Amino acid sequence: MSAASRTTLLAAGAVVTALALSACTSGGTSGGGGDTNFVTGNDGIATAKQGERAEAPVLDGETLDGKPLSTADYKGKVLVVNVWGSWCGPCRIEAKHFAKVYNDVKAQGVEFVGINTRDTSTIPALAFEKEWGITYPSLYDPDGKLMLRFKKGTLNPQLVPSTIVIDRDGRIAARALQELSAEKLLGMIKPVIAEKN
Repeated sequence: MSAASRTTLLAAGAVVTALALSACTSGGTSGGGGDTNFVTGNDGIATAKQGERAEAPVLDGETLDGKPLSTADYKGKVLVVNVWGSWCGPCRIEAKHFAKVYNDVKAQGVEFVGINTRDTSTIPALAFEKEWGITYPSLYDPDGKLMLRFKKGTLNPQLVPSTIVIDRDGRIAARALQELSAEKLLGMIKPVIAEKN
């Protein structure tokens, strides 16, 4: 194989890898290792024990309807953060589950905040929320900058969709890098609701 052929092959491989990492996906897991203090179960959900959790960054900006929002205002509550896009097939599949679970758990001191990413306008995102009955707010983050606030080596969102559960102390308790059913979503939230501070 010539040097030019190898270079072309390597470049093509890099493009495929970049597309795979940035594409909307219905699967994927990232396990803990080294000193990350988290473990990924066989359900694809990674968790960190209370007392070994990384602090979640403050996520703030404007919501899809132009209102200011900061996750700092949710301290003392369990917070579910879902990264989604109206263009994302798995996001469409899980949206009805998020709408249902939110309505089921909000009376227990649980809040939901979406991060809408890579939509070039709020119009399709607002239509998505209306179609699936999403009533909790979503930050509009077309460039994905909010995802970069999570430190590497923590339970950070890496794909779309990603879901993060933040405990009452503002620390990251669980993460899923896949589409979630209502049962899996509740399975992430319930242990954190049950925790005593």
